[in-house]
Amino acid sequence: MRRFNFGTVMLVVLILTAFCVLPAGVMAAGKMLKIAIVAPSASNDLAFTQSIVDGINAVKKERPIDLAVTDGTFVVEDAAAAIRDYAKKGYDLVIAHGSQYGGSLKEIAKDFPKTAFAWGTSADTFGLPNVSSYEAASDEGGFVMGMMAAALSKKGSIGVVGPIEVGDAKLFVDGFVAGAKAQNPKIKANVNYIGSFSDVALAAEAARAHMAVGADVLTGTAQMVVGAIGAARSKGVAWFGTQADQTELAPEIVVACQVYKWEVILRQILADMDNGILGGKKYAITLANDGLMIEFNPKYKLPDTVTKIGKKAVMDIKSGKIKPLK
Repeated sequence: MRRFNFGTVMLVVLILTAFCVLPAGVMAAGKMLKIAIVAPSASNDLAFTQSIVDGINAVKKERPIDLAVTDGTFVVEDAAAAIRDYAKKGYDLVIAHGSQYGGSLKEIAKDFPKTAFAWGTSADTFGLPNVSSYEAASDEGGFVMGMMAAALSKKGSIGVVGPIEVGDAKLFVDGFVAGAKAQNPKIKANVNYIGSFSDVALAAEAARAHMAVGADVLTGTAQMVVGAIGAARSKGVAWFGTQADQTELAPEIVVACQVYKWEVILRQILADMDNGILGGKKYAITLANDGLMIEFNPKYKLPDTVTKIGKKAVMDIKSGKIKPLK
């Protein structure tokens, strides 16, 4: 009887593996992916940029990723240079995290057909096979927290500090106001768009203006809300946050936050890349797919009735019973 030679079999397997060729564009399982993020504000802004960095870091726990981040590129030209540079250096995926980067990305992506690009928040891939877009249904969490804000307000007046009337910022603001009105049709919901994503001082001024006319609950979106939260904290006015968990900024006034879990769609983008799909698809985080989460601040003494209103609204949106802006 011929004896089984395990060593010989393993040698043959290793040789065959070495000569195995994957289909064009398909990535080997377990390959170290080089991913770059280009974003407008600081990586620890507790808002827009931190949300995408946190998302990639969550995925890094599941698969090997070499991550590079260029933050603080609010100037579009600087961001475009960084995006192009990462593509030239052979990064597998370049994420342009800012709706203002779309025009630049549309042109850059054409020059690097073998590089995958993703950008948000937007639903436009420009018809390019190597560009993915992603967005947040931020009106959903906005609606939930708007309902809670109206129920929590004792003066019947709430204030919203918005940045620029675009993207997920506008969705959140519109959703918050709609939720407040659904809970209390008589609520005064004042909105102030300050025309900037980054002007902390102007955001603080807008918050003070809201409180001066009676608002006892505030919210806002984008990295400039640090100023608004500071102003609210000085007066003990309740705050609802979005994009990231802002509790650490003012644990005594932050009620709850809508937290973006971009890892939900990042996993999908990378899985598509594993199969040779570099782009051409649109992705979204929602309450239903757990890409959006309402995180309550346990240190804030929120009445049970208000908590129940929020949790029921989440379930109703997930089931389709409530469609925030329809």
